[in-house]
Amino acid sequence: MAHFIDRRPNPKDKNLGNRQRFMQRARGQIKEVVSRSVRERKITDAASGETISIPTKGIGEPRLRHADSGGQRTRVLGGNREFETGDRIKKPPQGGAGGAGGDPANQGGGQDDFQFTLTGEEFLDIFFEDLELPDLVKTNLREITAFTRRRAGYTNAGNPANLDVLRTMRNSFARRISLKRPDEGQLDLLRREILDLERSNRPGTDNAARLKVLHDELDALERRKRWVPYIDPLDIRYRDFHKNPEPNTRAVMFCLMDVSGSMGEREKDLAKRFFMLLHLFLQRRYDRIEVVFIRHTHEAQEVDEETFFYSRETGGTVVSSALTEMLKVVRDRYPADQWNIYAAQASDGDNYPGDGAACVALLEQFLMPMCQYYAYVEILDEREIDVFRNAAHGAALWNAYATVEERFTNFDMKRIARPGDIYPVFRELFAKEKH
Repeated sequence: MAHFIDRRPNPKDKNLGNRQRFMQRARGQIKEVVSRSVRERKITDAASGETISIPTKGIGEPRLRHADSGGQRTRVLGGNREFETGDRIKKPPQGGAGGAGGDPANQGGGQDDFQFTLTGEEFLDIFFEDLELPDLVKTNLREITAFTRRRAGYTNAGNPANLDVLRTMRNSFARRISLKRPDEGQLDLLRREILDLERSNRPGTDNAARLKVLHDELDALERRKRWVPYIDPLDIRYRDFHKNPEPNTRAVMFCLMDVSGSMGEREKDLAKRFFMLLHLFLQRRYDRIEVVFIRHTHEAQEVDEETFFYSRETGGTVVSSALTEMLKVVRDRYPADQWNIYAAQASDGDNYPGDGAACVALLEQFLMPMCQYYAYVEILDEREIDVFRNAAHGAALWNAYATVEERFTNFDMKRIARPGDIYPVFRELFAKEKH
């Protein structure tokens, strides 16, 4: 049976439409791969693209083929020298020619996964989909580098709206002076003198000779005037603008997380999505960003990203140890007068009895005056989100932090149980009236 697949080149950028239609068909598989990638990639690589592999099943190309029934059918079967009508043809041996090639075998190759590259923007589109961000916020977060238009002198070509009339006329005036272009005053004087001589009607060779000299002089000046135009394309100047990155500023992002036994893989995955979103937000505003990872149980330590998310720890929960470690790192490496300090803390709300007061003291006396923004997210089980919907009720750490939120406008805290719950924190962060 014949199959027809259109593989002709698509002019006028139609390949973009084909790519988008393919991604729509395979969106479920791509989304699953991206979700795995989010758990595996680093926070600082959130805006980069990636080459991914998806199974070929279900992503076949659209094709035209004969219907199984209906229509007019006229078949012409080729003859052969081996078989006649009524002969029984033996089934091909297993593993021989004629197989579909999809069954497993000890020898030979199977079907390969389909590989293609997601751009950074496509990766962010799928990453933002679970977070339920508004389109305006998605657009802002994709603009990793912000530029400002600044004057960069003048240019010979440009937009008519940027034409600099003053500079153009100044160039024209200088060129006309240097090339001695006659002005209208000179020409008018010659024309009046010629007209006066012609009207006088006084015979004499001297008068005729003078007229000839004046006519020759007038012709020469008019030729020079035509040869030296009033405005030449060389005179035109446009104001030039260059896109320059915003002035270099530095920011440090502190990621604090409880890694005791109560924080499972689901909780850590939600925390990582939260940290990645905050990093994208800061990356748009600062040219240089450093990330510090502090994990804690009953004691805290600064670690790398791999250890922060994937190393297992046992022990109790003392949140003040993480705040103390953060304060130590700030004083040692990131003075507040040279760095913009942001902090994001993720926890399930558990804390050692009596430690809440120490946390509040550290935040109010030292950390909050230094921080541009401090966000705390409490990660709950989906079954608990309805129980703790009222912000006035919560675990010990939540109740302690409520006093900090009342005093400082740059402190915010939310509860999340699903990826879509993360955005309310950033809705507060994007509220310019508040910050």
